[in-house]
Amino acid sequence: MSTDIARIRREVCDLHAELVRYQLVVWTAGNVSARVPGRDLLVIKPSGVAYDDLTPANMIVCDLDGAVVEGDLAPSSDTAAHAYVYRHMPEVGGVVHTHSTYASAWAARGEAVPCVLTAMADEFGGEIPVGPFALIGDDSIGRGIVQTLAGGNSPAVLMRNHGVFTVGDTAKAAVKAAVMTEDVARTVHLARAHGRPLPIGEQDIASLHDRYQNVYGQSSDRSATPSAAQPASQGDTKG
Repeated sequence: MSTDIARIRREVCDLHAELVRYQLVVWTAGNVSARVPGRDLLVIKPSGVAYDDLTPANMIVCDLDGAVVEGDLAPSSDTAAHAYVYRHMPEVGGVVHTHSTYASAWAARGEAVPCVLTAMADEFGGEIPVGPFALIGDDSIGRGIVQTLAGGNSPAVLMRNHGVFTVGDTAKAAVKAAVMTEDVARTVHLARAHGRPLPIGEQDIASLHDRYQNVYGQSSDRSATPSAAQPASQGDTKG
């Protein structure tokens, strides 16, 4: 096993704990994957294994068609979707899936989360879009993710009647996007429950998003120019 694969197995295992920490998953639902740099490989968690039982050793290495290369357990049932994203979005280094409560409620309605917060403009560059309904098991979900995110700013998509998928240049960035998706989905839900959220103008959204990508934070965080598919999810959480 290469040093890169061993490192990414540890990283992917550790990032699953962040999904639990931020209450984005229950039981064995949800998953994190990461691309292996310079290799047509990804690392993802095994299917149906409790989060407390995840270890670097039981992370599964797959090729970009979703076939197991290293590992004794069956990979996540979402592996085909992750693999499709990596094949068709070469700038993506990490993919995350959750059924976080508020964001999944928007997905159940088939409704995008509108951009009514400056934090949303910063992180997502607009609304969090809705992707098509797709069954689990093949690459249908992956096709919906790519179709919905292509050419846009958002690193997150709400797959209709399902849940959240996020992408980033790293797996950590994709986890951050999942955390922020649930945070704004909850806030906008509460705002709607008490009145009509006020929209932000498109020019202001663009200005906020550009500032967050190119000015906010430390210069070392901006050493690489982010692509449209991975906007503000590359830095640390706002603060």
